[in-house]
Amino acid sequence: MKRNVVPATSEAVAEAARLLRDGNLVAFPTETVYGLGGDARSETAVARIFAAKGRPRFNPLIVHVPGLTEAEPLAEFDTRARESARRFWPGPLTLVLRRRADAELSLLASAGLDTVALRAPAHPVAQQLLRAAARPIAAPSANRSGRVSPTMAAHVAAELGTDVSLVLDGGACPVGLESTILDLTSGVPMLLRPGGVTREELIAIFGEIASPSARDHVPRAPGSLPSHYAPSLPVRLDARDARRGEALLAFGAEAPAGFSEVLWLSRKGDLVEAAANLFAMLRSLDRPEFTAIAVMPIPEHGLGLAINDRLRRAAF
Repeated sequence: MKRNVVPATSEAVAEAARLLRDGNLVAFPTETVYGLGGDARSETAVARIFAAKGRPRFNPLIVHVPGLTEAEPLAEFDTRARESARRFWPGPLTLVLRRRADAELSLLASAGLDTVALRAPAHPVAQQLLRAAARPIAAPSANRSGRVSPTMAAHVAAELGTDVSLVLDGGACPVGLESTILDLTSGVPMLLRPGGVTREELIAIFGEIASPSARDHVPRAPGSLPSHYAPSLPVRLDARDARRGEALLAFGAEAPAGFSEVLWLSRKGDLVEAAANLFAMLRSLDRPEFTAIAVMPIPEHGLGLAINDRLRRAAF
């Protein structure tokens, strides 16, 4: 057995919860697939998830909670959302809802969107871990981006190795298929991803279920092309000099002079740190006293690919 793969005993779950609170990544079983978990309140922990997966874009992540009580401070629950949670939680249903303005969640976990994807997993190990960690846990599938989702601890160890601090071995996942994702942010519920809860089960509750069209460019969930938070100010990429009234997102040890304000994505040139700071700093500089937001060049490798993808969308 790999050194960082341990049986999901009470002691191991307690250690995994401590690691999560300290900002580390932990893989754990759910009834669907194994998840790669990080503190959903920490921009740095969420950035580490993207780095470990090699995720090519900042797609929204599913945030895991024990149940409805823990979910309600994070999102706006209407009658439909509460009924869905009562019927299918804990279980393989993810709800996409409007994020509460005061939610203590990483902006990166929602990919800068005004929504959040929430799920309460049914697996007893996942439930124990979430309660022990006492915080929401962002957790996409525990595999490299684009690879087959893992349903056993050995799959996680083979894919991620030492990129994850601990893998809780809870045996094979009983469902073995990702959760159903249901968007409840508009009038008609929209099925964004089929999964462990069937379309028929949802129709029995809601009567009508929509599907995203090919023209829908604002998906709210993982596994599809995301549309990200766009500042109201213009965004200028690959900035190497200052223009009048601009603010700057800087990267690396040196920055050109003459900008109205400068925020450093990372003085060390650390892409994980830059990813963790990106959304919050874009929001911070999106103010009427500036004419635009300039961004220094970001390397096109590792998380730099995702950062540049996000910035190009913001500048479009």
